[in-house]
Amino acid sequence: MTSLTKYWENLDVLQINRMPARAHYIPYSDAASAKQGKRGHSPSYQTLNGSWKFQYYASVQDVQGEFFAADADVLGMDDLIVPSCWQTNGYDQMHYTNVNYPIPCDPPFVPDQNPAGVYVRDFQLPAQWDQKETYVVFEGVNSCFYLWVNGAFVGYSQGSRIPAEFDLSAYVRPGQNRMTLLVLKWCDGTYLEDQDAWRYSGIYRDVYLLSREKAHIRDVFVKTDLASDFAHATLRIDVETTGGVSVTAQLLDASGTLVASGTTNIDGQGMLALEVAHPTLWNAEQPYLYELYLHDGTETMLVRVGFRKVEIRDGVFMVNGKAIKLKGVNRHDSHPKLGQTIPINHMIQDLKLMKQHNVNTIRTSHYPNDPRFLELCDQFGFYVVDEADLEAHGVGAVGKPHWLSADPAWREAYVDRMVRMVERDKNHPSIIIWSLGNESGYGVNHVAMAEWTKRRDDSRLVHYEGEAPFGDHNTSVECLDVKSVMYPSIQDTEAYALDETKTKPFFLCEYSHAMGNGPGDLKDYWNLIYQYPKLMGGCVWEWCDHGIAAVTPDGQHYYAYGGDFGDQPNDGNFCIDGLVTPDRKPHTGLLELKQVIAPVTLEAVDVSRGLLQITNRYDFTNLSHLALHWKVEQEGRVLEQGQIWQLEAAPQTAVEVQLPYALSQHAEDRGTYLSVSIWQTQENVWAPMGHEVTFGSFSFSETPAPAAALLPHQSGAVAVTEEEGYLTIRGLHFQHAFDLQGGVIQSMSKHGVKLLSKPVQYNIWRAPVDNDPRHEWSREGYDKVQMKVYGSTWEQPDPTQVTVRVSFSLGAYIRTPFLHGDAVWTIDGAGEVKVEVQVKVREELPFLPRFGLELTMPAGTEEVEYFGFGPHESYIDKRQSVRRGKYLLTVDDMYEAYVMPQEHGSRYGTEWARVSNELGMGLHLASSEPFSFNASHYTPADLTAARHTYDLVRREETIVHLDYKVSGVGSRSCGPELQQQYRLDEKAFACEFVIRPIFKEDE
Repeated sequence: MTSLTKYWENLDVLQINRMPARAHYIPYSDAASAKQGKRGHSPSYQTLNGSWKFQYYASVQDVQGEFFAADADVLGMDDLIVPSCWQTNGYDQMHYTNVNYPIPCDPPFVPDQNPAGVYVRDFQLPAQWDQKETYVVFEGVNSCFYLWVNGAFVGYSQGSRIPAEFDLSAYVRPGQNRMTLLVLKWCDGTYLEDQDAWRYSGIYRDVYLLSREKAHIRDVFVKTDLASDFAHATLRIDVETTGGVSVTAQLLDASGTLVASGTTNIDGQGMLALEVAHPTLWNAEQPYLYELYLHDGTETMLVRVGFRKVEIRDGVFMVNGKAIKLKGVNRHDSHPKLGQTIPINHMIQDLKLMKQHNVNTIRTSHYPNDPRFLELCDQFGFYVVDEADLEAHGVGAVGKPHWLSADPAWREAYVDRMVRMVERDKNHPSIIIWSLGNESGYGVNHVAMAEWTKRRDDSRLVHYEGEAPFGDHNTSVECLDVKSVMYPSIQDTEAYALDETKTKPFFLCEYSHAMGNGPGDLKDYWNLIYQYPKLMGGCVWEWCDHGIAAVTPDGQHYYAYGGDFGDQPNDGNFCIDGLVTPDRKPHTGLLELKQVIAPVTLEAVDVSRGLLQITNRYDFTNLSHLALHWKVEQEGRVLEQGQIWQLEAAPQTAVEVQLPYALSQHAEDRGTYLSVSIWQTQENVWAPMGHEVTFGSFSFSETPAPAAALLPHQSGAVAVTEEEGYLTIRGLHFQHAFDLQGGVIQSMSKHGVKLLSKPVQYNIWRAPVDNDPRHEWSREGYDKVQMKVYGSTWEQPDPTQVTVRVSFSLGAYIRTPFLHGDAVWTIDGAGEVKVEVQVKVREELPFLPRFGLELTMPAGTEEVEYFGFGPHESYIDKRQSVRRGKYLLTVDDMYEAYVMPQEHGSRYGTEWARVSNELGMGLHLASSEPFSFNASHYTPADLTAARHTYDLVRREETIVHLDYKVSGVGSRSCGPELQQQYRLDEKAFACEFVIRPIFKEDE
């Protein structure tokens, strides 16, 4: 190995020659170019992004010779685009792990076989940079690196998600120069970077040079001191310079009007104060930004200023004097092809999607994001919890959760990460809370981080979740401003709100685990958050699925997860836990969140008279930017409609509106309902005019709509014959068969068209969603159900119907039966089949996934029409985002492409459904009570066995589920158990289903 000082295992060395942390900025030549913000136009800026020479080594021990020499031969090296993660470019091992370290837990030591990459870049210095100082800024390098310029050692740095800046003035020369980096995969800092994510390496964020005068503004900290009545503000500008300069500050409002200005001479540390009368305040709803230009004679820098005040009053979290609810998500840097290298347009896409779905808060889990991301948060309007690059989760896996946090030897490593984040990000108004990191136990090192932060910045709160699970730890938590908890139950959340001894605001920094088909508990949490002032909101885990775009050998595209690359240890698909897919398509869980946290709520006062209550949950915004469209429908047919072109309601107030329809005489009509949509009347930076903010759906009657199969219908005589255990039932246009030994309908046809391709069967199994108690269900054998028929008898009470009575059980090998049932099957002269079932469930069983009928219909059965809730899937605990209506779609439309296949596509509260071929030949399904319904080209067994979408083989048949009930989806994979009211846990129940053969085009 090349002779290197082994800084990467030395806790006393976090850097060599790295510049002190400072605020992020790019200097420009004048105010106009600073406002434009095109950094490539600045004469002080030069990018080093682009193609670098790159050599990967499986171990740093394999790095030989003077690779860093100015004349080293690089012709044989590979070309690699910077910024990038070397794993996404085919080097090293793609690896996903959550809690467990990917290396032996032996801090501060890392394996001797430590992968390394050598980067070489030749660059030209502009002639006008001569006689100036030259700096290089690395926005992110994972995990540590050594730096040489023109063969001379410049320095060393670690800390993967925070910048490292070096003064190159003594090393560069006019014209051609060479920069060389040796980047190591692991260092002692790896023990503090154990985030739940793919483990990437390399120069993955931007690299650039800055040219500065010898005397220049080095750092600036802008503080907005607001009067108690917010009628006046003092803008305090702390400035650090590298020599004596005259600094002029000019503050402009959003229209470009000069508000205040001042000039002072500063040599080292200095301050300017600007007085602002009646400042327009910044908040996430109205992100008003002033522009502060700082001139030092040769350079101009722009700081966008938001006047806002963050505080706690009587246990209530407040912004600008208003109690605020944080409607947030946790967001990792994640791109399906680029890994942790995030393009600017990808950031914008995320932020637009969040705003469109009513999200107002982002927790940068679990490290500082790209500084441009924070600039966008300022502009779009988000509250940000900025989190230090610190997670030592893996020490908990070896039974020592507080190990590093309580060890003073790691103090500087902890504090260094906090200092560099706060100094970089301190001027962003969007940041309202500093976070000390995540899941690292709790100890004196966290206290040191918090104390330094409070000394440096008293305008924001300090947060850390890690003291919550370790509440008996001796270290003081007085330095933490909020009580932050991960995945508390509904009961624990309410208990905190009611406990008068708890004086800190309560923040659910992670809740409602959105893995797979979920989450299913959002409404319950937000009922509490809105009810109790002490509950300040929370951030759903998490924003996106961290799937890696991949292709099978036969060309099928899919998203890979842990273990798919042979990585060990791995946590499988636990990284597939987002509200959006890897390519940013919203899951239905995001649609659910949007509706639950909507800034406008609708309640029916009297639907028959068109009287609604509209509540404005905005904190600072009236409703004048919104319009309302209403329509009265009857099973999909619009009877009346209209608009209110401008709503009026002050923030946090409610108003009643009268919709002018004339249908009060139909108030009891079943199947008549009111649909209301609230939408934007103007375009803004994140959504077009007409974007729907929320909606409401209200029935005129509590009685379900009439199920056509239950209405009187033409019936004739039936002919019944029994032969070899089968009943054949014939009518004028149909022929059915009933298997007396199997206890179910064997076949159905109408006009000779076959409507079932296999016998009807009872089903309690669903392909487990990620939040299900899969192992408990499998242990009981729910996935191996067999039906036992104890007896079946039949009779024909009159010429127009036949009745079959069946006593049965469902069970699996080894276990006693799950349930016993008695069914009465009635087939009438129109071919309609009604089954009435009485069920008793074994007492000690876990709750059932579902109970109902599974029908397999022939190939070509592709059209689905139903009346109920849609247009997408819904479950008993995940149904706020669906609206009542009549829907026409295909079986494929009902498929939800979760990265790991699982139960999906059910429609809660269905009142009737028709599944047919395109000519309308099929089955009409109904019940006396609303039911859950699903149609798919995959069986539950298909979905259970599949680990990836490419494992699914689409069946030509259509599998239809007609369910009495389906258990909820919850968020158990990381959150609490599914709540009792959402479980199919009844020990005795009765239900009925009606199946009618139809040619619907003739009806």
